[in-house]
Amino acid sequence: MKQADHWVDARVVSTEDIAEDVRRVCFAPEAELPGFDPGSHLRIEVPLGGGTTLRSYTCVPSPEGTLGVAVKRRVNSRGGSAYIWSLSEGDRVRVTLPENRFALSWRAPQYLLLAGGIGITPILGMARALTARGADVALHYGAERPGAMAYRAELEALLGPRARFYSDADGERPDLHALIAELHPEAELYMCGPLPMLEAAKSAWAAAGRPISRLRYEVFGDSGAHAERPFEVEVAGLERTVTVAEDETLLSALLEAGVEMIYDCQRGECGLCSVDVLEASGTLDHRDVFFSESEKQAGDKMCACVSRLVGGKARIDIGYRA
Repeated sequence: MKQADHWVDARVVSTEDIAEDVRRVCFAPEAELPGFDPGSHLRIEVPLGGGTTLRSYTCVPSPEGTLGVAVKRRVNSRGGSAYIWSLSEGDRVRVTLPENRFALSWRAPQYLLLAGGIGITPILGMARALTARGADVALHYGAERPGAMAYRAELEALLGPRARFYSDADGERPDLHALIAELHPEAELYMCGPLPMLEAAKSAWAAAGRPISRLRYEVFGDSGAHAERPFEVEVAGLERTVTVAEDETLLSALLEAGVEMIYDCQRGECGLCSVDVLEASGTLDHRDVFFSESEKQAGDKMCACVSRLVGGKARIDIGYRA
């Protein structure tokens, strides 16, 4: 199962390096471009392994009539980062029109925005929109180094002292418990970044007794606790063994091998692609936000679209019955 994307042809009209290892690419779609809200994303068709796969990227501010994405160059790219960085002006691509699964509620008396690394891409648009409406909003943004902070100058000008920046290289981290404690009782938190940051913020939010309905987040599909390594899975019922390369997901490897799967978001959020892990010789690297921490600790399920095995082999059940 796939979501009803509206695919269009598009042409690359500009590329620009906006921070260390971060490049903005703008596309001109050959279709009327609808309006879209902050947090929207598009999908790009990426050539990979003789076929194609899909990658999702947040829409960032770009010239009128274009769609822009800002992509971090990753050493262990699963294909998307390397492909986007290879594009030049005039290249043609297939993209979807924007869709939003990370929308602002516009209902809160106060907003806290958290971003880690390239996770600033959806948060930037939110900061712009909230500021334009005169909302009570603060931003806390961390990255490996100051030079890796895309859009920092714009955010400083936009928010002034309401924006704080943290450098991992300098040992700087936000005090999440203190930030959350200072919020209005009905405040909302929006965040996007690597999985450890999100888990820390979720834990602090829960410890403060805040309602989960006022916490919204996105996660990187390639944000895990371990480096990517090849592994194998044996599919119960089909008695078929599939090898998953370090630069592909379990879901894409299964589909490529002709194994029918149910899936949708491909970002570890909806849980449709989850499989039962019957046995495993390697550690499970959970990269989803669908399963709870206790479910991840149990180690008997995983989201095929983002989660991996740290080497070794697993026997999985996809629900197939003869």
